Amino acid sequence: MNKLTHFDEKGNARMVNVGEKPETLRVAIARGQVIAKPETLQLIAEQRIKKGDVLEIARLAGIMAAKRTGELIPLCHPLALTSVRVALAIVDEHIEIEAEVQTVGRTGVEMEALTAVSVAGLTVYDMCKSVERGMRLSEIRLVKKTGGKTSVVREACD
Repeated sequence: MNKLTHFDEKGNARMVNVGEKPETLRVAIARGQVIAKPETLQLIAEQRIKKGDVLEIARLAGIMAAKRTGELIPLCHPLALTSVRVALAIVDEHIEIEAEVQTVGRTGVEMEALTAVSVAGLTVYDMCKSVERGMRLSEIRLVKKTGGKTSVVREACD
């Protein structure tokens, strides 16, 4: 049985001690989608949303979110990130979002990549809700993690 690492022997929540772990290059890639109507996607593509360039603002929001993950997720370590890349593209009937986050450290950056994708998607929703409230954030998932003891590559949810 796997031990729950974020709880002590008395069941109290705790931040895991990573002080003894070696520093390694840690990379995580996450992806997600914002599903929207073709008319909404057309407005985004033509930069006709009144709040501005949706994809660029969402990209910046994702980068900012990755940097603040330790403040948002209670037991995440605050990390000195060495690189954050967020890309958004209109594909078919959705916006595809991908975030890649890197650090050299003692703990991984999966949560930072997932947070970047989530906040980028929420930003798209916020900027476009005046034209469509039925948009959906979907398929937010970790697709790659390297560094540390384990590496994971997953192109689809298992």
